[in-house]
Amino acid sequence: MKKVLIILAKTVLALVIFIIVYVIFALLIPYISVNSKDVQPKEDVEVYIKTNGVHTDLVVPIKTGYKDWSKTIKFSQIKSQDSTMQFIGFGWGDKGFYLDTPEWSDLKFSTAFVAAFGLGSSAMHATFYKQINENEDCIKIKISADEYRNLIAYIEAKFQLDADGNPILIDATTYGQNDSFYEAKGSYSFFYTCNTWANNGLKAMDQKAALWTPSDFGIFQHYK
Repeated sequence: MKKVLIILAKTVLALVIFIIVYVIFALLIPYISVNSKDVQPKEDVEVYIKTNGVHTDLVVPIKTGYKDWSKTIKFSQIKSQDSTMQFIGFGWGDKGFYLDTPEWSDLKFSTAFVAAFGLGSSAMHATFYKQINENEDCIKIKISADEYRNLIAYIEAKFQLDADGNPILIDATTYGQNDSFYEAKGSYSFFYTCNTWANNGLKAMDQKAALWTPSDFGIFQHYK
Protein backbone atom coordinates (compact mmCIF):
# COMPACT_ATOMS: atom_id res chain seq x y z
CA MET A 1 0.00 0.00 0.00
CA LYS A 2 2.85 2.35 0.90
CA LYS A 3 4.51 1.81 -2.50
CA VAL A 4 1.22 2.57 -4.25
CA LEU A 5 0.88 5.83 -2.33
CA ILE A 6 4.47 6.80 -3.16
CA ILE A 7 3.90 6.13 -6.88
CA LEU A 8 0.65 8.08 -6.76
CA ALA A 9 2.34 11.01 -5.00
CA LYS A 10 5.17 11.05 -7.54
CA THR A 11 2.68 10.94 -10.40
CA VAL A 12 0.69 13.86 -9.00
CA LEU A 13 3.91 15.83 -8.39
CA ALA A 14 5.11 15.18 -11.94
CA LEU A 15 1.75 16.30 -13.31
CA VAL A 16 1.82 19.50 -11.24
CA ILE A 17 5.38 20.27 -12.40
CA PHE A 18 4.38 19.60 -16.01
CA ILE A 19 1.41 21.97 -15.76
CA ILE A 20 3.51 24.72 -14.17
CA VAL A 21 6.24 24.43 -16.81
CA TYR A 22 3.65 24.29 -19.60
CA VAL A 23 1.89 27.43 -18.36
CA ILE A 24 5.19 29.30 -18.09
CA PHE A 25 6.19 28.36 -21.64
CA ALA A 26 2.65 29.08 -22.92
CA LEU A 27 2.86 32.59 -21.46
CA LEU A 28 6.45 33.44 -22.44
CA ILE A 29 7.20 31.80 -25.82
CA PRO A 30 4.33 33.58 -27.65
CA TYR A 31 6.14 36.88 -27.05
CA ILE A 32 8.91 35.71 -29.37
CA SER A 33 7.89 37.09 -32.74
CA VAL A 34 8.63 35.73 -36.21
CA ASN A 35 8.18 37.44 -39.60
CA SER A 36 8.22 40.90 -38.05
CA LYS A 37 9.10 42.33 -41.48
CA ASP A 38 6.78 41.77 -44.44
CA VAL A 39 9.06 40.55 -47.23
CA GLN A 40 6.30 40.87 -49.86
CA PRO A 41 4.52 44.16 -49.14
CA LYS A 42 2.16 43.79 -52.12
CA GLU A 43 -1.52 43.93 -51.12
CA ASP A 44 -3.36 41.64 -53.52
CA VAL A 45 -5.72 39.86 -51.09
CA GLU A 46 -7.38 40.74 -47.79
CA VAL A 47 -7.61 37.95 -45.20
CA TYR A 48 -8.56 38.01 -41.53
CA ILE A 49 -7.69 36.42 -38.23
CA LYS A 50 -10.78 36.06 -36.07
CA THR A 51 -11.19 34.80 -32.50
CA ASN A 52 -14.21 33.96 -30.36
CA GLY A 53 -12.09 34.59 -27.28
CA VAL A 54 -10.61 31.10 -27.21
CA HIS A 55 -10.29 29.78 -30.75
CA THR A 56 -8.76 31.48 -33.82
CA ASP A 57 -10.05 31.11 -37.38
CA LEU A 58 -8.35 32.12 -40.61
CA VAL A 59 -10.92 33.93 -42.76
CA VAL A 60 -10.50 34.33 -46.51
CA PRO A 61 -12.60 35.56 -49.44
CA ILE A 62 -14.65 32.75 -50.97
CA LYS A 63 -13.90 33.68 -54.55
CA THR A 64 -10.75 35.26 -55.97
CA GLY A 65 -8.70 34.75 -59.08
CA TYR A 66 -6.51 32.42 -57.02
CA LYS A 67 -9.13 30.16 -55.47
CA ASP A 68 -12.89 29.53 -55.44
CA TRP A 69 -13.50 27.75 -52.14
CA SER A 70 -17.17 27.17 -52.97
CA LYS A 71 -16.19 24.49 -55.47
CA THR A 72 -15.11 22.18 -52.65
CA ILE A 73 -16.62 23.70 -49.48
CA LYS A 74 -20.06 23.95 -50.99
CA PHE A 75 -22.94 26.25 -50.14
CA SER A 76 -25.22 23.21 -50.36
CA GLN A 77 -23.40 21.73 -47.35
CA ILE A 78 -24.58 24.44 -44.95
CA LYS A 79 -28.14 24.62 -43.62
CA SER A 80 -28.91 28.03 -45.13
CA GLN A 81 -27.49 27.07 -48.54
CA ASP A 82 -26.95 30.81 -48.99
CA SER A 83 -24.76 31.36 -52.06
CA THR A 84 -24.45 35.11 -51.41
CA MET A 85 -21.79 34.53 -48.75
CA GLN A 86 -18.53 36.39 -49.37
CA PHE A 87 -16.07 34.99 -46.84
CA ILE A 88 -15.21 31.65 -45.30
CA GLY A 89 -13.42 31.02 -42.03
CA PHE A 90 -11.37 27.90 -41.36
CA GLY A 91 -10.66 26.54 -37.91
CA TRP A 92 -8.88 23.26 -37.18
CA GLY A 93 -9.32 21.39 -33.92
CA ASP A 94 -10.11 18.21 -32.01
CA LYS A 95 -13.08 16.42 -33.57
CA GLY A 96 -14.59 15.30 -30.29
CA PHE A 97 -14.26 18.76 -28.77
CA TYR A 98 -15.85 20.37 -31.83
CA LEU A 99 -18.78 17.99 -32.16
CA ASP A 100 -19.52 17.13 -28.53
CA THR A 101 -18.95 20.51 -26.88
CA PRO A 102 -21.08 23.21 -28.54
CA GLU A 103 -21.14 25.03 -25.18
CA TRP A 104 -18.54 25.04 -22.38
CA SER A 105 -21.22 23.59 -20.10
CA ASP A 106 -21.19 20.48 -22.32
CA LEU A 107 -17.50 19.80 -21.74
CA LYS A 108 -16.74 16.35 -20.34
CA PHE A 109 -13.51 15.28 -18.65
CA SER A 110 -13.11 12.44 -21.14
CA THR A 111 -13.38 14.85 -24.10
CA ALA A 112 -10.83 17.25 -22.60
CA PHE A 113 -8.43 14.42 -21.69
CA VAL A 114 -8.50 12.88 -25.17
CA ALA A 115 -7.97 16.28 -26.79
CA ALA A 116 -5.21 17.42 -24.45
CA PHE A 117 -3.08 14.33 -24.92
CA GLY A 118 -3.50 13.93 -28.69
CA LEU A 119 -5.58 10.77 -28.46
CA GLY A 120 -8.38 11.82 -30.79
CA SER A 121 -8.94 12.66 -34.42
CA SER A 122 -9.43 16.15 -35.80
CA ALA A 123 -11.90 18.17 -37.84
CA MET A 124 -11.93 21.33 -39.92
CA HIS A 125 -14.70 23.79 -39.14
CA ALA A 126 -15.79 26.00 -42.03
CA THR A 127 -17.93 29.07 -41.33
CA PHE A 128 -19.45 31.29 -44.02
CA TYR A 129 -19.94 35.05 -43.67
CA LYS A 130 -21.67 37.68 -45.79
CA GLN A 131 -19.40 40.36 -44.42
CA ILE A 132 -16.56 40.73 -41.96
CA ASN A 133 -16.35 43.59 -39.50
CA GLU A 134 -12.95 44.56 -38.16
CA ASN A 135 -12.59 44.90 -34.39
CA GLU A 136 -10.23 43.80 -31.62
CA ASP A 137 -11.29 40.20 -32.23
CA CYS A 138 -11.10 40.33 -36.03
CA ILE A 139 -8.03 41.80 -37.71
CA LYS A 140 -7.52 42.35 -41.44
CA ILE A 141 -4.23 41.46 -43.08
CA LYS A 142 -3.31 42.45 -46.62
CA ILE A 143 -1.09 39.93 -48.37
CA SER A 144 0.47 39.30 -51.76
CA ALA A 145 -0.78 36.76 -54.30
CA ASP A 146 2.12 34.41 -53.54
CA GLU A 147 1.48 34.63 -49.80
CA TYR A 148 -2.19 33.81 -50.37
CA ARG A 149 -1.29 30.82 -52.53
CA ASN A 150 0.86 29.59 -49.65
CA LEU A 151 -2.08 29.99 -47.27
CA ILE A 152 -4.39 28.13 -49.67
CA ALA A 153 -1.94 25.23 -49.80
CA TYR A 154 -1.58 25.27 -46.01
CA ILE A 155 -5.34 25.08 -45.40
CA GLU A 156 -5.96 22.48 -48.10
CA ALA A 157 -3.23 20.21 -46.73
CA LYS A 158 -5.13 19.75 -43.46
CA PHE A 159 -8.27 18.26 -45.05
CA GLN A 160 -8.81 14.56 -45.46
CA LEU A 161 -10.01 13.89 -49.01
CA ASP A 162 -12.26 11.26 -50.56
CA ALA A 163 -11.45 9.20 -53.64
CA ASP A 164 -12.46 12.12 -55.87
CA GLY A 165 -10.18 14.56 -54.07
CA ASN A 166 -12.96 16.38 -52.20
CA PRO A 167 -13.07 17.23 -48.48
CA ILE A 168 -15.02 14.63 -46.48
CA LEU A 169 -18.12 16.22 -44.95
CA ILE A 170 -18.97 15.19 -41.38
CA ASP A 171 -22.69 14.63 -40.87
CA ALA A 172 -23.03 16.38 -37.53
CA THR A 173 -24.94 19.08 -35.71
CA THR A 174 -23.44 22.45 -36.57
CA TYR A 175 -23.22 25.67 -34.56
CA GLY A 176 -25.62 27.59 -36.80
CA GLN A 177 -27.05 27.96 -40.30
CA ASN A 178 -23.80 28.79 -42.06
CA ASP A 179 -21.14 26.31 -41.00
CA SER A 180 -20.03 22.74 -41.66
CA PHE A 181 -17.45 20.23 -40.44
CA TYR A 182 -14.96 18.13 -42.41
CA GLU A 183 -12.57 15.31 -41.58
CA ALA A 184 -9.06 16.63 -41.01
CA LYS A 185 -5.52 15.36 -40.59
CA GLY A 186 -3.48 15.37 -37.41
CA SER A 187 -4.27 15.33 -33.70
CA TYR A 188 -4.93 18.17 -31.28
CA SER A 189 -2.82 18.24 -28.11
CA PHE A 190 -1.38 20.48 -25.41
CA PHE A 191 1.40 21.37 -27.80
CA TYR A 192 -0.56 21.62 -31.06
CA THR A 193 -3.86 23.40 -30.50
CA CYS A 194 -6.36 25.09 -32.78
CA ASN A 195 -4.48 28.35 -32.19
CA THR A 196 -1.14 26.71 -32.95
CA TRP A 197 -2.58 25.68 -36.31
CA ALA A 198 -3.82 29.22 -37.03
CA ASN A 199 -0.49 30.70 -35.92
CA ASN A 200 1.35 28.36 -38.28
CA GLY A 201 -0.97 29.53 -41.05
CA LEU A 202 0.29 33.07 -40.47
CA LYS A 203 3.83 31.75 -40.68
CA ALA A 204 2.98 30.01 -43.97
CA MET A 205 2.10 33.36 -45.52
CA ASP A 206 5.07 35.14 -43.93
CA GLN A 207 2.96 37.30 -41.64
CA LYS A 208 3.59 38.30 -38.04
CA ALA A 209 3.20 35.37 -35.70
CA ALA A 210 4.42 33.88 -32.44
CA LEU A 211 7.27 31.39 -32.45
CA TRP A 212 4.74 29.04 -30.82
CA THR A 213 1.45 29.58 -29.06
CA PRO A 214 -1.38 27.40 -27.73
CA SER A 215 -3.66 30.43 -27.24
CA ASP A 216 -5.34 33.13 -29.33
CA PHE A 217 -3.64 35.77 -27.15
CA GLY A 218 -0.27 34.64 -28.45
CA ILE A 219 -1.42 35.48 -31.97
CA PHE A 220 -3.31 38.72 -31.45
CA GLN A 221 -0.71 40.39 -29.27
CA HIS A 222 1.47 40.73 -32.36
CA TYR A 223 -1.22 42.80 -34.10
CA LYS A 224 -1.87 45.40 -31.43
